[in-house]
Amino acid sequence: MANLNGFDASNVEPNVGFDPIPAGKYVCVITASEMKETKAGNGEYLELELEVIDGPHKGRKLWDRLTLRHPNDKTVQIAKGTLSSICRAVGVMAPHDSVELHSLPMIVSVGLKKREDTGEPTNVVKGYAKRESAAAARPAATADGSAPPWKR
Repeated sequence: MANLNGFDASNVEPNVGFDPIPAGKYVCVITASEMKETKAGNGEYLELELEVIDGPHKGRKLWDRLTLRHPNDKTVQIAKGTLSSICRAVGVMAPHDSVELHSLPMIVSVGLKKREDTGEPTNVVKGYAKRESAAAARPAATADGSAPPWKR
């Protein structure tokens, strides 16, 4: 049991569930990273927490896992390739610690997939790119003719 003395739910707005964000490209930063052991105990993955920092989905979180130590060499090769994409996107080519990749804007390609346990849609990170490379994929102005937020 936990003592909840003093808590009154009528004074706090309830949390609402979040639907996945639409598939697309978003300006994001890494806000947290941690090495964790795989469920099977035969490897380790780097778990990344990303936050959208621009647009209508600003503040939303995404997660990615890079299995950097594993008996399957192909799994590790894919993870290292993804880490290389992140490093190139943020301009840190030889980080000594994952914290060196934090708070640096980049473009994250986000997709949707069905969860295996519930069949509900969920977001999946599909790729990383330098922030400048998204300019060609985005309109030069908003509907009212003003510059979009990433160009102001």
